[in-house]
Amino acid sequence: MSQTYKFNQIGEPERATQNRVVKLFQDRIGYDYLGNWEKREGNSNVEVEILIKYLLTKGYSEVLINKAISEFQNATKNQQDDLYTLNKKIYKILRYGVQIKAEAGQQNQTVHFIDWKNPESNHFGIAEEVTIKGEKIKRPDIVIYVNGIALGVLELKRSNVSIGEGIRQNLTNQQDAYIMPFFGTVQYVMAGNDTQGLQYGTIETPEKYWLTWKEDEQDNTDLKLDKYLIKMCDKARFLEIIHDCVLFDGGIKKLPRVHQYFGFKATQERLQAREGGILFHTQGSGKSVLMVLIAKWLLENNPKARVIILTDRTELDQQIERVFSDAGESLERAKSGSDLINKLMTNEPKIISTLIHKFGKPDDLSTDDFIKELTNNPMPTIGELFVFVDECHRTQSGKLHKTMKALLPNAVFVGFTGTPLLKEDKQTSHEVFGSYIHTYKFGEAVEDGVVLDLCYEGRDIDQRLSSTERVDQWFEAKTKALNDFQKSELKKKWGTMQNVLSSRSRMNEIVKDIILDFGTRARLLDGQGNVILVASSIYEACRYFKLFNKTEFKGHCAIITSYNPATKDCTTEDVGENTETQKEYMFKTYTELLVKVDAKPNKSKTETYEDNAKDRFIKEPAKMKLLIVVSKLLTGFDAPSCTYLYIDKSMQDHGLFQAICRVNRLDGETKQFGYIIDYKHLFKNVEDTINVYTSEIDPELKSNNKTDILMQSRLVKGRERLDDSLESIKALCEAVNPPKEKRDYYDYFCGNPEVVGELQAREYQRTALYKSTVSLIRAFANIADDLPTAGYNDKEIVEINKDLNFYLKLREEIKSLSGETLDIKSYEADMRHLIDSYIQADESRKITPFDNISLLEIIQNIGVMEAIKNLPKSLRGNPEAIAETIENNVRTKIIKEFKVDPAFFERMSTVLDELIQARKTKAIEYEEYLKQIEIISQKVNQGVDGNLPKELNTAGKRALFNNLNGDLDLVIAIDTSIKQIAKADWRGNIQKEREIKQVLLMQLGDKEKVESLFNIISENYEY
Repeated sequence: MSQTYKFNQIGEPERATQNRVVKLFQDRIGYDYLGNWEKREGNSNVEVEILIKYLLTKGYSEVLINKAISEFQNATKNQQDDLYTLNKKIYKILRYGVQIKAEAGQQNQTVHFIDWKNPESNHFGIAEEVTIKGEKIKRPDIVIYVNGIALGVLELKRSNVSIGEGIRQNLTNQQDAYIMPFFGTVQYVMAGNDTQGLQYGTIETPEKYWLTWKEDEQDNTDLKLDKYLIKMCDKARFLEIIHDCVLFDGGIKKLPRVHQYFGFKATQERLQAREGGILFHTQGSGKSVLMVLIAKWLLENNPKARVIILTDRTELDQQIERVFSDAGESLERAKSGSDLINKLMTNEPKIISTLIHKFGKPDDLSTDDFIKELTNNPMPTIGELFVFVDECHRTQSGKLHKTMKALLPNAVFVGFTGTPLLKEDKQTSHEVFGSYIHTYKFGEAVEDGVVLDLCYEGRDIDQRLSSTERVDQWFEAKTKALNDFQKSELKKKWGTMQNVLSSRSRMNEIVKDIILDFGTRARLLDGQGNVILVASSIYEACRYFKLFNKTEFKGHCAIITSYNPATKDCTTEDVGENTETQKEYMFKTYTELLVKVDAKPNKSKTETYEDNAKDRFIKEPAKMKLLIVVSKLLTGFDAPSCTYLYIDKSMQDHGLFQAICRVNRLDGETKQFGYIIDYKHLFKNVEDTINVYTSEIDPELKSNNKTDILMQSRLVKGRERLDDSLESIKALCEAVNPPKEKRDYYDYFCGNPEVVGELQAREYQRTALYKSTVSLIRAFANIADDLPTAGYNDKEIVEINKDLNFYLKLREEIKSLSGETLDIKSYEADMRHLIDSYIQADESRKITPFDNISLLEIIQNIGVMEAIKNLPKSLRGNPEAIAETIENNVRTKIIKEFKVDPAFFERMSTVLDELIQARKTKAIEYEEYLKQIEIISQKVNQGVDGNLPKELNTAGKRALFNNLNGDLDLVIAIDTSIKQIAKADWRGNIQKEREIKQVLLMQLGDKEKVESLFNIISENYEY
């Protein structure tokens, strides 16, 4: 029976949240409670007793049931397969059942373990604290069983512990070393708490790709966790998503995002009524996945259905084929127009992909005559045709749409696009497809965290003619044999080339610009991000490639264009005088780069080279840092690591919008924006693009005149975020009682920690403080180097730094006083970004011969003098810059590792300060300074100062030793005790933490020392 729940109390433990969720499953979703199975023996992902009881209600005989369950259990206990393969095989059994003979000689009967068509006829139940014995014992908080089969796992956390802890707990449980086989039947993997709500994935979904649901946003009756458990675990929807929306995509299992699910549902309704339409889902939101799901559903539910998928580019056609193939769907590509027609006139294949120009007319007919002939003599196609047109905004020009309709008069057309239809596209697009089926705009995708917002930065590199006299002399010398008309034509050509082609000096400046960004921009600096450079022509792309190959980018960049070298390109190009034409230059560039490439089967050398470059760009961003392109890869190429797009090509409208969306893919916490660097003065075009996509699209795409394309200046956006975050944290602290001294802040955020309940009662305030501080750090780090440019005056900058320092210290003191730890993993990247951006803003830390190795590691391996030789040329001749570079690297390491061993790093910080002071006051010679800084660098990097007892063979023991005044016996005793008493996932679990603190108290006898040492132990992940 449904009932209304009150919000839970602030600060309640995880157990209370779990009790409420268990009650919610029973009373509001209608699941049976199977019990607390912590001490129950024989827990499994197939509870046979429940499954038998269900199958009996379906009328199967006991013989069939026993044989079917035996076969099912054999599949679940397969020890040979990895989790993906095991889960895929079991999914097939769940979805389609098993074929069983009751007796020899009898016909096969299909035993279905789930009634997909009648959700309510299944048995839904939950069990909590389900102890599973695998390689190690683990205990999921809640397991969802349907007919006794485990289909869902939910991990819960208390309000101030990040969902990330629950996600990582789920991922750990799926490993071979834990309870991997249990997840063979599992379809949903979920984690939640009362403040962040619910996130979901499926088996082996990496943490950064976990999803959130969004529906009925105005309804704030329940906590977000409760609200979305009710939405997602509704019996009908729970089974529908598993049955219709699960995709096994080339080694990755996928569940739908919320917009994909509702787009899928809306398309179902249209196609059932044999009506077409347009699905507008913005770039990067997963249209290919949606296309596969709809096609699979169509073919399964309509025996006569056939699906034709049209694209307008070969690479998109290949991509669609790969997606369908990876998903296990048989798709054939039409090789020609006649091949397409032949396929449509036979029963097979069910899914055909082809290029849009295959609909073109024969050479001996005009387009009008061809359309007339098709209309009078329609092609006798077999089956009910459903035509999916990818990037449909590009395929409806001229009379092409009329040809399509004439060729397939009874087909249903569905257009897919990630780009809103421009005014000139709308009439033909709606004529062919119909109205919008479902829309998912750029702004919505950014807000939902499906794609990233884009930041625009225009850069100007002037080109000027340095000596008109020399140019005139050159013309006179070279054109003596020409008449006036010929000279005039040559000068026109010269003027055109000036406008179209970049000078070598300009291209050099852009190359230096990009290299500088790799040395100063945090995400490029640490090797997690990479870039695409768009050149205006294949010739210029080749020139850029050669320029980058003269730098440290040699071996780390590639060129991807439509060019494929052939000797015939240059047979008429030799002009003598040791000069090269553009064609010769291109041919020579490609010939050189393809020398060592061995062509793969059915591919040219160029295709092999490009496939390898794209694969490395996606999978190894630190090794393939830069792709130089002209038009390829600017649509349909998804590389999450791609963070910056440098544009040196005139672009507009659809082409510009699709290109800039190459950098909007999610890739973890360190990627907060996609960056557009524009050298072609396209800002007006960007403004036009924004206006077109917000005012010229159909009214049904508008939403309160809100701008759908959130392209903003990095500094404007950055200042807005910083101002908002400062205002937010100040508003939070406004409630602190006057005179707002230390004791007042302590009272507001912690109360009296010694009084039972006061600390718990203020958890909400503390959680808000922690989150607000992190937001402030991120906002500050984003524009720390550009505060004056962002419009702040000197006084405001001083105040901002003062505020930042205050709130950082306040957070640390409140954490210390309350004895709490944050989900540090979520913030490490932000702190590192702050340090990289702020402390080392004006210098490159990239050591080119040693990719992915820090400066301190290089100093440790080869010494300070050799390390200096490998610094960028701009630093080597400047002793002051060298010293500051090394000092900042040491300081970065100290700050980053301080909590792991406060005593040691405090000591190292003091020694570093003294050495810096000695250098600045000239109290020490430079050579002696270098010797001393090398010693400090090695100590800081190793975390060891001097000779230590051999028993201190781990970082954790050394940290205890440094912070327990060198008491070796006490260190060994505590280390041994902690390793014995610490339980799995103890961080963030109050009860488990309390057990550790109790042991520490017995050995230290002082509560203050216990809290201090406990924080150090928490930071050392060997415990």
